[in-house]
Parts: sequence; C-alpha cells; structure tokens
Amino acid sequence: MTIFSLIVSAEAYDPLDPTGNITIKWDVMQWTSDGYVAVVSIYNYHKYRHIQAPGWNLGWVWAKKEIIWTMVGGQTTEQGDCSQFKGNIPHCCKRDPYNMQVANCCKGGVLNSWVQDPVSAVASFQISVGRSGSTNYTVKAPLNFTLKGPGPGYSCGAAHVVKPPTKFISQDGRRTTQAHVTWNVTCTYSQFVAQRAPTCYVSLSSFYNETIVNCPKCSCDCQNTRPGSCVEGNSPFLVSVVNGPGKSSMAPLVQCTPHMCPIRVHWHVKLTYREYWRVKITVTNWNYRMNYSQCNLVVQHPNFDKVTTIFSFNYKPLNPYGVINDTGMLWGIKYYNDLLMVTGPDGNVQSELLFRKDPSTFTFEKGWAFPRRIYFNGDSCVMPPPDAYPWLPNSSPVSSLVLPIAIWMAMLFLRLRM
Repeated sequence: MTIFSLIVSAEAYDPLDPTGNITIKWDVMQWTSDGYVAVVSIYNYHKYRHIQAPGWNLGWVWAKKEIIWTMVGGQTTEQGDCSQFKGNIPHCCKRDPYNMQVANCCKGGVLNSWVQDPVSAVASFQISVGRSGSTNYTVKAPLNFTLKGPGPGYSCGAAHVVKPPTKFISQDGRRTTQAHVTWNVTCTYSQFVAQRAPTCYVSLSSFYNETIVNCPKCSCDCQNTRPGSCVEGNSPFLVSVVNGPGKSSMAPLVQCTPHMCPIRVHWHVKLTYREYWRVKITVTNWNYRMNYSQCNLVVQHPNFDKVTTIFSFNYKPLNPYGVINDTGMLWGIKYYNDLLMVTGPDGNVQSELLFRKDPSTFTFEKGWAFPRRIYFNGDSCVMPPPDAYPWLPNSSPVSSLVLPIAIWMAMLFLRLRM
C-alpha cells in the first residue's frame, strides 16, 4: 500500500506544471428561507491539460440533508427520491448528487488549458440549495468532491473556507459585491490513476538516415489483452463498429497496430542550413471515437532557446526551470488546425519548426536533434529507446564499437602467440 501511494503521489506532481490543478470555487451569493443560492465555478489552471469532450462531471456528498431546488447551467444525472415533497418538487433529492454540464452551456463541459485559452478555461453554474441552514454559522460545505473529465484521474481534497470571500466587480467597474461564504476545493491529476497504459507514442526520422524509428510492440497496449478494442482500417464493417448502437464515446477504439497507441507524434529532422535547421512534427489520430479539440504538444529540447519560426502552430515557452528555456508548448491556430478530427493516416495536423544553430551546442550526433520528452494534451508519450535513434552514417553505435573490439581482439591474439 505504501509503495502504491508513493507512485500516485509522484505522478500527480508534474515538474513541467507544478502549480497545475483544477480549482472548484463555491460562492454562496444569497440566503433563502431554507438555504442559499450559490455560484459554482470550475477553473482549469493546468497549463497544457484540457478537460475535453464529452466534458466534466462533478460530484459531492451533502454534509446534512440538503436538496437542490433548481440549477442553471448544469443538471444532476439523477433526481433521486423526492416523493416526500407534495408541492414544489426539487431538482434533486439525492444525498450524493452527480452534476453534469448542460449542452451549449458552460462551453459544453470542455475546459481548455490555461495557456491556450484562459477565457475558456473557466465554467460556472448556479445552484439553489435547500435544507442547509441560512447563515454563515449553520451552513456546511459539501464533502467528498469527485471530478471526472471525461474519465478518471482527478483526486479532490476537502473544501476549505476562503477568507475574505470572493469579491465581484460590476461590468461598469463602479461597484463591488461580495459572496457571503466561499469554499475552495483543489483537484489534482495523475496519469497513473487515469490509465495504466500510455495514450501516445513518438516516432523519429531524419534526412541523414533512412531508418524510421517506431516505438516497441505493445507500447500502449496489446491487441490480445482487450479483444474488440481495435479495428482494421480497411474493414468493410468499420462504420458499423465505430457508430453502432451502445458504443461509448469515452471508450477508445483504435486502429489495429503493433503499438496500439491512439496518438502518434512523429518528429522528423527535415533540413539543415548554414545557420539554421528545420524540424517537421506530425500528429496522427488513430482513435476512431475521439476528436481532439484544440490539441497541444509540450516538447522538451535544448534548442528551444534558439527557435525562430513556428509554422501553422502557436508557440509559448514554458520555462519550468526558471531561466533555462528548453520546453515549448505548441498548439494549432484556431479554425485552421486546432482540431484533430479524422482518424487514420489522413487525420493529422502538422507543423514545422526552424531553429538557429548554436555553434557551442549544435550537433546531429548521438541523437541530440531529437526531443527528450513529448506530451500530448498533458499525457506523457512513449519514447523510443535511445539506442534506436537514427544515427549519423559515420557515427552509428555499431560502427563506433567495431574499432575498439578489433584492437582488443588483435592484442589478445598477440598475447596468445607470445
């Protein structure tokens, strides 16, 4: 048990995004005869991790015997047993309501990453609560918050009182109002908890080597571990399998491949000039049940401090280690290539990066031109083993060992002769 908790804790901490989390803010705005009216807001402070379609689901347990009279901008998944109410029927009578977003409200439940679009990284809904107490001293914060977005992976802490409560400024900026009570809940993400298997892999190639380096077999999963989880791209039954009745939009259905990864990120060292060198990045979607809205990449490479031009992508340095600029975030230009929709070889987005050469560090030797780590939509991708990287023709790992081995064998032969 102790080892497991240590693994989860390590995964929940992201060294590239140490402050990234989801914050739920519960602002009591008005007291009523038997409770209160509150505005509940969800803030996605992750720099590069979305809550993507079909969107977030938020749950909690009431501290007392509260019910929900009405909701605006959201709804509970179940009403529960409200038979004791003869007149005005509540929206929900369950002790543990699970709340979901309403279509076309709160941005459809999708929360973009904070760096890409801070305006779309926030969603709110209004809730009218009864049987709760109607003063600061009698009202109690909900318990056991859970957040799914759109799958597991988030662990939420306890709600705590924020002092002073949230202040709101009117649109004309002339008046400030204040919530009666504010509770904050912080939810952290762990890729290890979300899924045991990776969700993307990185392949490599270069202009100076004909080898295309793919990830090992079963990098994300194996076909024989989950029968029916993949489909051949040329199957005549592909449409019925993908869009058939009862097919969950959250369950991945990937094209059958040796690696079984839903996403492929290909890094190709394309050209070299006198003072510059160029890289082409291609992201391919192999998941038939997923359209990736505003997908992004986070790439670690020591030459990002010399990047000069990014074609067809937006770029922002993350600088997770202060003054060291070796990490860049890339995402598509809106309405152009920000949505990775089609599945298969034709379903991809592409970009090219132009770097200036630094004579003190630049080299094509020993895999320096390839990334150290790549994240897709916040999830760490599987990298090929370092000894499989495309090497320069005159500096391959095999040829570099031939001479020392030949000298050692010659010396051994001479010693035996003596």
